[in-house]
Amino acid sequence: MAKYEQLVQQIQRQIHTGVWQAGDKLPSLRKQAEHGNMSLMTVLQAYQVLESQGWIVSYPRSGYRVAPEIRPVAEVQEAAAVLSTESVDVNDFIFDVLQAIRNPRMASFGHAYLDPALAPRQQANRSLTAAVRSMPLTSVVDNLPPGNEELRQLIAQRYAAQGMNISPDEIVITAGGLEALNLSLRAVTRPGDWVVVESPTFYGALQALENLGLKAISVRTHPQEGIDLGSLERALQTHSAKACWLMTNHQNPLGYTLSLEKKQQLAALLKKYQVHLIEDDVYSELYIGDSKPLPAKAFDEQGQFMHCSSFSKTLVEGFRIGWVAAGKQALKIQKLQLMSTLATSVPIQLALAHFLTTRNYGSHLRQLRRTLSQRKQANYVCLKAHLPDTVKIHRSDGGYFLWLELPPSMDATELYQAALSENISIAPGRMFATGEQFNHCFRFNASFPLNDAHEQAIVRLAELIKAQLG
Repeated sequence: MAKYEQLVQQIQRQIHTGVWQAGDKLPSLRKQAEHGNMSLMTVLQAYQVLESQGWIVSYPRSGYRVAPEIRPVAEVQEAAAVLSTESVDVNDFIFDVLQAIRNPRMASFGHAYLDPALAPRQQANRSLTAAVRSMPLTSVVDNLPPGNEELRQLIAQRYAAQGMNISPDEIVITAGGLEALNLSLRAVTRPGDWVVVESPTFYGALQALENLGLKAISVRTHPQEGIDLGSLERALQTHSAKACWLMTNHQNPLGYTLSLEKKQQLAALLKKYQVHLIEDDVYSELYIGDSKPLPAKAFDEQGQFMHCSSFSKTLVEGFRIGWVAAGKQALKIQKLQLMSTLATSVPIQLALAHFLTTRNYGSHLRQLRRTLSQRKQANYVCLKAHLPDTVKIHRSDGGYFLWLELPPSMDATELYQAALSENISIAPGRMFATGEQFNHCFRFNASFPLNDAHEQAIVRLAELIKAQLG
């Protein structure tokens, strides 16, 4: 158990036994830190958790006092606004979940990728064949970091279509979006630094923090409205964060897209505190409506935002081609890539450039968006029909994820294990957080067609939920 959790339980017991009465002033952060031999950040984190649960109340210039009316913990369901974690430990559990999903007989509701049948595989293979046949002798040298020049120019043109001025020289081609994100994180942090993530967040962000020895600041995030900017600013005031790893469009796992106004406010806030933004934007092409949503990068005035995206979610996942529009960090990221993966696959870079210039990518995207929208709606209706009313289904436009919230007494990890034994996979909430605040939630992949087999899997999943409730 983390130190802040020990302190939370200690103060809860003291309040229960009458050591602290309603309205009593608690020891200051500094005194509590000295008494318990712990850091100020640990005490602050414990006090914030107690405040979010209704045990204590903070008063400006007066510190923390015991709340006038204590509510039992079971009645409080709102997650802490800001949760600081000095050690991230999620890799083993995520590895186990992802390994289980590989079973070809599995109803893959826990899968992160969209239905592979939606990929234009034949056209992509033709582009790959053409690229291999025409590869020049100098292709390896020509496609070292920052990557294939034609491909970078094509990506820059797609930014220009949104009114964004991104130079091809600022773009670095990577082996998928995750490498773009990891290289960006390495470029602006050192082990022991604080990094802001959403709560819940994409598990890849937590894995990256764990691998690099970084500390997480998880900021409360709403399923429809996105990250709480007020809580984010308080986190930036109390922690010397070096970067924020955020998803502004079709966030994984919740699915929301930040409003344009909120993206502008986010950009202004990060400029004020001089914090880098690592923007994970791999789902932005999967929008609903007439226009692709702008990223927060569009409001970057100082070149401190790194916009990361990928073709894996829109073309063929196995191509593993991503990129980062890296601003001032472009050269540093190129050097980091050269020291790690050396370069992105040359044939795949050439094939993708060939596909974008000779195939109708726009037409493919329009059909893909229509299909995903229809499937997401069909899966939502089916889940709604079979699940108990006590299960909340959070749905948003675009993307292909649904976020399901079970009653707080339930454990989605137990549900995951029970479903797995019947060849049904879900992505339990434990994958997306540093704590246990989303253990009663899970993510559902709605990109697959609602055929008889998938509908029967949903019916069985609903039965397992009802049995666990009963």
